[in-house]
Amino acid sequence: MPTASLLPLFGSAAGPGTLGGPAGGGAGGGARKAAGPGAFRLTEKFVLLLVFSAFITLCFGAIFFLPDSSKLLSGVFFHSAALQPPPPPPGGQPRAPPQPGGGPVAAAAVAAAAGGAGSLERIRADHERALREAKETLQKLPEEIRRDIRQDKEKLLQDARGRKEAGAPGLPQRLFRQPVGAVGQEPSDPAVRQKRDKIKEMMKHAWDNYKRYAWGLNELKPISKQGHSSNLFGNIQGATIVDALDTLYIMEMKEEFKEAKEWVEKNLDFNVNAEISVFEVNIRFVGGLLSAYYLSGEEVFRKKAVELGEKLLPAFNTPTGIPWALLNIKSGIGRNWPWASGGSSILAEFGTLHLEFVHLSHLSGNPVFAEKVMNIRKVLNRLDKPEGLYPNYLNPSSGQWGQHHVSIGGLGDSFYEYLLKAWLMTDKTDEEGKKMYYDAVQAIETHLIRKSSGGLTYIAEWKGGLLEHKMGHLTCFAGGMFALGADGAPNDRTGHHIELGAEIARTCHESYDRTSMKLGPEAFRFDGGVEAIATRQNEKYYILRPEVIETYMYMWRLTHDPKYRQWGWEAVEIKVISGCAAQDVEYCCT
Repeated sequence: MPTASLLPLFGSAAGPGTLGGPAGGGAGGGARKAAGPGAFRLTEKFVLLLVFSAFITLCFGAIFFLPDSSKLLSGVFFHSAALQPPPPPPGGQPRAPPQPGGGPVAAAAVAAAAGGAGSLERIRADHERALREAKETLQKLPEEIRRDIRQDKEKLLQDARGRKEAGAPGLPQRLFRQPVGAVGQEPSDPAVRQKRDKIKEMMKHAWDNYKRYAWGLNELKPISKQGHSSNLFGNIQGATIVDALDTLYIMEMKEEFKEAKEWVEKNLDFNVNAEISVFEVNIRFVGGLLSAYYLSGEEVFRKKAVELGEKLLPAFNTPTGIPWALLNIKSGIGRNWPWASGGSSILAEFGTLHLEFVHLSHLSGNPVFAEKVMNIRKVLNRLDKPEGLYPNYLNPSSGQWGQHHVSIGGLGDSFYEYLLKAWLMTDKTDEEGKKMYYDAVQAIETHLIRKSSGGLTYIAEWKGGLLEHKMGHLTCFAGGMFALGADGAPNDRTGHHIELGAEIARTCHESYDRTSMKLGPEAFRFDGGVEAIATRQNEKYYILRPEVIETYMYMWRLTHDPKYRQWGWEAVEIKVISGCAAQDVEYCCT
């Protein structure tokens, strides 16, 4: 049956051949009054039959007339349209008033019929419009078509971002209080002031050249003077800008901080289809944004930090909740490094999320961030630990340790740092973090810390119960950590922890002082008659690692012994003289 012949039936409640007009008993009221209950039921059945016919026609109309367009489909099936009033009956007859005896069933049937007719009319109109657009497109030049496609894509992206921002719940209000020491005072000692100005000059030099040669990219290659973007960050750009925000602010480089903030507002985009390192993105981007917010109070940093934190949450979708090392932040699919002990997660990576994620919960009002990292502690506390030590590998599926390799340097280091700082960050109320930290330090002292024949204290690595008497540059952060955690150490061991920090600082200084260029190697050993010296070729290099200088800084702050400032300045002078601050050179550490 042609669709056109059915349309008037959908449009009139009392047209000829239905309930009104001659075939329906006339327009007057006599025939209606003469109808008995049985006749009314028959009429009702007839109306229902018409409704079913309408729906069948609608389905066939959709099959044969609906264009192949997801846009039109969504308009038909996913958007409710208001029911259109039925058109007047053919022949110019006035529309009959609603029948008093029709009841709700008849009214619903008529309304549904009207809606069906409206849908068919919209389908036909959309189909014709689509044909017109196609004809117009075919008449355009290829360059015009490509331009239109680009414009449509940009508009869709803008609309999607606008909808996301409009639909996202606002962040809770937070009272901003600038931390003590965010902006310091000029030193009274002229010599100290001169050294401080030199450090700021070095920062200015590095920033200006990054801006000149690699602005907006993740890194600068200083020799080739080209930008570089490590795959650790996927397609996210601007790692140097975000990571430098707090330094720019503390050094009162106000113009540079302003331009960095403007870049973050306009260009920092996390909507990328790429695989990133959860650990690296967290400490560089989330950590950098949080630091900038707490120093300056600028809301853009809080907003961006929370936005990125939300994109990292799928990394925790594992059987144990121990996050993957790598995550595609568009698809939410994660995996671990293929070299990491049978697909294990790494202690220093999943253990270095706690501080940022707790702050994300505080700043967003969403507890999910803190819940994710607190679950990591639950998993760790359920596990037996060999000799009280934390191995570097943990399988996120089975919840069991991988290889029994323990290191306070690479693969393990910042896990211990974050335990201590989590306790300090809560004004020393995080008792769980405190216990985990001091228990770990006790096991480290018992099984890993040794003293060389020359009196140097070092931290060895533990592999399946055997010690490797090697200490990495990364491990040198532990001197500052021990000193920072001294206030609160159990059994009145505060002095002991300060002394332990000082001994590690001395050993690491020796690793610098015993090279020809006075810069420390990647790793140094205490075996074969050598102490604090790199003996293997693949350990004789320096890549601007900060851990030794970090320990000097903590030791200076906590003891005010001037030797730590002097040791730090020695490293600055060597870097400036040798050029090692501008390039990675192997001979610096031989």
